[in-house]
Amino acid sequence: MRYLPLQSADRDAMLAAVGAADIDALFADIPEEARLSGPIEGLPLHASELSVERQMAAMARKNLAAGDAPFFIGAGAYRHHIPASVDHLIQRGEFLTSYTPYQPEIAQGTLQALFEFQTQVARLYGCDVANASMYDGSTACWEAIVMARRITRRGRAALSVGLHPHYVSVARTMARFTGDVLDTALPTLKDGAPGDDMARLLDGIDGETSCVVVQYPNVLGHIADLAELADRCHAHGALLIAVVTEPVALGLIRAPGEMGADIVVGEGQSIGVGLNFGGPYVGLFACREKHVRQMPGRLAGETQDAEGKRGFVLTLSTREQHIRREKATSNICTNSGLCALAFTIHMALLGEKGLRQLAALNHAKAAAAADRLADVPGIALVNGPFFNEFTLRLPQEARPVVRALADRGILGGVSLGRLYPDGDGRENGLVVAVTETNTDEDVAAFADALGEVLA
Repeated sequence: MRYLPLQSADRDAMLAAVGAADIDALFADIPEEARLSGPIEGLPLHASELSVERQMAAMARKNLAAGDAPFFIGAGAYRHHIPASVDHLIQRGEFLTSYTPYQPEIAQGTLQALFEFQTQVARLYGCDVANASMYDGSTACWEAIVMARRITRRGRAALSVGLHPHYVSVARTMARFTGDVLDTALPTLKDGAPGDDMARLLDGIDGETSCVVVQYPNVLGHIADLAELADRCHAHGALLIAVVTEPVALGLIRAPGEMGADIVVGEGQSIGVGLNFGGPYVGLFACREKHVRQMPGRLAGETQDAEGKRGFVLTLSTREQHIRREKATSNICTNSGLCALAFTIHMALLGEKGLRQLAALNHAKAAAAADRLADVPGIALVNGPFFNEFTLRLPQEARPVVRALADRGILGGVSLGRLYPDGDGRENGLVVAVTETNTDEDVAAFADALGEVLA
């Protein structure tokens, strides 16, 4: 099919229909300083395809990619080894061209893969049922808060200080349009349990609380027991929402659903999906069976056809394109189908035993790295229990340290000053993630470079 661009008359007709004087008027809500005032610097106005390819490649070489240096960045997206078979299988034409089962009856393979995906997520999270995925972890978190409001008919959500600030930001943006009240606070770098505000959450639950949202492990790496919090929520008619940004951790630590969480959501990127400079990723969403009709997105189910043969259908489709807008429980236009498939294939290759071994390897490497880095003069480890991510308190602001490490070829974690630019004692914090991809040599190089920078 050829691409035929619109003519000027077509553009003028569309602008007139929406009441805009010109194309620039469509961007009026974007601040002037955020708009391009001319061509992108470094790119010619006219060039051959070969020339453009070479120029783009030269620009790309300026990046320090995750695979080109010791890499300790986490805080919601993690570098894990993905078997080559995952990429090979998701690129098969049967999967790649059937991205979304708009016509379920002719997409049996896609629906079966989604059914397997849902089973894996439900077992991983310790829940009764999971949907066919969301766009990413942050939007899944917000959808969970809205779902809790539908169930409880209350509008106040308590967010843990350990919830990733990007997830909080998404929730705040969406709450402007729904009227939900978000009770939030900021973490401190106290020793033993960074970002743990369990006492505040327990004391704040009342008859107006729709849900409590906690990250597990939290953004600073700390792992907390959620059982008491779940009991307190249920005693007041509220729901507990657990957010998991590192699903590999659940190969080693207890699933949130087993501790009483009513809704468990999170990011599935760690399994099967590469870092990809920030996306696309895949949101995971699971809940108790009694809440399934309030769950957003879609649900693939197993059935039998008229001849008694096994088949798959879309059991629940609660999106706007399937039902009337006012009845929809989600405005997500589609699930992350191909990323969900990558997750499913990687999980199937690992199996339960492999996932547990991978998790144990991650924790062992992280524990050894934490001990090694804590020996650097001026460094303090502020974590209690952690999985493969922990927080260091540096003797100075972490952001220039991270930049200095990058200049030495070390991608050395995420500065809390970047996540919490308001300061107030967090600017010296450095969140470090260690996975199975990090070697002993990587850790030694990180520790040596950190010592040089801080000297």
